Amino acid sequence: MKETKADLILHPVRMKVLQTLASGRRKTVQQIAEKLPEVPQATLYRHLKKLLDAEIIEVVEENQIRGTVEKVYALPKNNEVLSREEVLNAGPEEHLEYFMKFLGLVLMDFEAYLSQPDYDFEKDMVSFRQASIYASDEEYSEFIRKYVELITPLLHNEEAPHRKKRTVTNILTTQHSIEEGNKDNERPDG
Repeated sequence: MKETKADLILHPVRMKVLQTLASGRRKTVQQIAEKLPEVPQATLYRHLKKLLDAEIIEVVEENQIRGTVEKVYALPKNNEVLSREEVLNAGPEEHLEYFMKFLGLVLMDFEAYLSQPDYDFEKDMVSFRQASIYASDEEYSEFIRKYVELITPLLHNEEAPHRKKRTVTNILTTQHSIEEGNKDNERPDG
């Protein structure tokens, strides 16, 4: 069975590779390996090849270094990880499968945080919570616009001694009211 693009992306190692290249970052295998010390080098090369073969990442530069070629990887320009069409054409079972894989990645990140001997929720400003809000489509669109406006500059920050890696996870869902559900199921012919 051929892996879908979502299957390729939603693998824990490949997702971490993509995170190292997010926001236009360009990295060599050595630089990616430094960010993922828990991933053996042979495993990293195997996953990079899968991402390259699927055109999810690309080689943007090749440098000659001591008789070998060092490749620099990046996400393609204007590349969506999953296209709008791929998301819209997925059925309920596929969306649920993608979501379960996504939750697995979130769980792994949280477990890695808790595995640190000196973790401290208060000092590290770590939290998880769920809040239900009521908002019109216009209010909700404005909320999302402001959120994107706030987070975008941080996505472009480079690693520095005074910065800690922080992971922000978003899951946005909408519960349709009974009336809306009935309206959606009504046919114009009666």
